[in-house]
Amino acid sequence: MDKNFKFDLQLFGDYDQYVSRTNVASMIPQEVSNEIIKGLPAESVVLSLFKRAPDMTRKQLTLPVNSVLPQAYFTSGDTGLRKTTSAEWTDKYIYAEELNAIVPIPVSVIEDAEYDMWEQIKPLLMQALGKTIDLAAIFGTNKPTNWPTAIVTAATSASNTVTYGTNPDIADDVGGVDGLMSLVEADGYDVNGFAADISLKSYFRGLRSADGTPIFQQALSANTPATLYGQPIFYPKNGGWTKTSALLIAGDFSKAIYSMRKDITYKILDQAVITDAAGAVVINLPQQGMIALMVTMRLGWQVPNPVNALNEVEASRYPFAVLLPAS
Repeated sequence: MDKNFKFDLQLFGDYDQYVSRTNVASMIPQEVSNEIIKGLPAESVVLSLFKRAPDMTRKQLTLPVNSVLPQAYFTSGDTGLRKTTSAEWTDKYIYAEELNAIVPIPVSVIEDAEYDMWEQIKPLLMQALGKTIDLAAIFGTNKPTNWPTAIVTAATSASNTVTYGTNPDIADDVGGVDGLMSLVEADGYDVNGFAADISLKSYFRGLRSADGTPIFQQALSANTPATLYGQPIFYPKNGGWTKTSALLIAGDFSKAIYSMRKDITYKILDQAVITDAAGAVVINLPQQGMIALMVTMRLGWQVPNPVNALNEVEASRYPFAVLLPAS
């Protein structure tokens, strides 16, 4: 933004000053929405590792999920009776929920800034959106009622957990006979990725196999993810990881699906008041010489968890397993 950019105030009386929408529209270029949608995966486990389904056209998306497998039988003798079988499906749903933020900015700050204010705000918004999504989907923090059970909670209910230190080292906690990967595999899924608290980096760097080969492969070139047991490992840096609840998640991330109902949109507020939960006015934008940028997006997610031949019991079947911190 040009540091000499000025806003023309519309004057209608002592208390009717406001920054017109026309004057501030240039703050939000049309391509910004696409930039943030592209940038969000770098700030979110959910948007980086989950599978993105086609965008939703309404609030609810139905996913038919196979719940009962057909069975086959041997026939007794030449004239034995052949038995019947069936397959069943049930519906699971993705519900789009709204996520938003309002960023109030004094007009005088925008006028006096010697840098592009929007370029400073953009990465902070990406981080905030990613943090809120991850905390809700992975840990259940402020989870919308219609969203499915958070991954850590669901994995715990399915007994897909290992407590750090249960095995000789963290390599066995993750990849050993009684490790996280074996729990996921026993449920009929293959681990294709990991998400972990950044504190685990120091644990993995020193790990070696019996022949001295590093188990943890540090990325040697830009844009190449680090790997663990040959699968990418993602360390979120958005503040959306609760290490007191989980240190690492292993799983088949293609079996967690998210869908966008509404990409990021923006609205400039120039004649509004911002209140607290009790209705008390906190900021009066026109009277206090401020504008506000309201950012909104809508998305939902689900783990279909269809039945498979290795584990036909849904209550104990889940495509993720969690490394719990030592108590």
